Amino acid sequence: MRTADHRVVLGLHRSRHERRLLTGALDLGVAAIDTSTNYLGFRSHEVLARTAGDLLPRFTLSTKVGYFPAPDRAEHSLDPVRLYEAVQQAARDLGREPDVVFLHNPEHSLPKGAPHNRDVLALACAALADATAKGMCGAWGVASWDPSLLPHLIDSTTPRPSVLMVRAGLLVGIRTLDAADALGAAWCLSDSMVWGMSPFGGSTGAPVWDRIDPRVFLRDSAGLSRLQAAFRAAYHLPLVDTVAVGTDEPAHLGDLIGALAGEADEQAIHQYRVLLRNRSHGQPV
Repeated sequence: MRTADHRVVLGLHRSRHERRLLTGALDLGVAAIDTSTNYLGFRSHEVLARTAGDLLPRFTLSTKVGYFPAPDRAEHSLDPVRLYEAVQQAARDLGREPDVVFLHNPEHSLPKGAPHNRDVLALACAALADATAKGMCGAWGVASWDPSLLPHLIDSTTPRPSVLMVRAGLLVGIRTLDAADALGAAWCLSDSMVWGMSPFGGSTGAPVWDRIDPRVFLRDSAGLSRLQAAFRAAYHLPLVDTVAVGTDEPAHLGDLIGALAGEADEQAIHQYRVLLRNRSHGQPV
């Protein structure tokens, strides 16, 4: 078994939650998993406890609250009471307190321009902060797919999370990259407190990965594949300390851990962001 490398988190968004994946992750040194109350049709916590309950104490475990089951669809809510109860339920279903509970996509219930968004967000954050203070989880954070609405809602009265999770990678647009940076700055979070997610934009099989060569973003890409280079570059778009990535194959996870040996070319990353910004402004690239 390898020494644990906390820069990689096994995400279970599309996972089948098979025990072999978790044992394979531990063998590779991946000792952190990330799930959510709504994953696997709102059954993720119960399935994890049933199929791998004895393994869960060996992992740093994060989950998310904010989505709730409803007839024919999932509904999102920032109601503080529902969020607080969801954290309680998560601990019961998992058979242990999560190490981190994220407020899941708060922007989903924050209509653009609504006058009370600041209070709604602050109360939702306070519910998770209260649950953390009472020992229902080790820490709390915010996971946002589109953080563009959030930075201007943060002030000195907004509870400060311990972790922020945002999209990362070469397929993230400049608007989202800038918003992620602004949100981290608004909460005074260091890079070590920011996680990336979805480093391949949802699929390693997307045609884009055959059309571009992300190895240009590394100083030395010898021996690394295009996908490995894309994964390594994701730690700098935006700058994050940890990346959550999903797979059902331990071999794929092993390839990504191997990518960490690569060194990003920070100048190339900077130039890429400049190109993205120029393109968003309609300027020639």
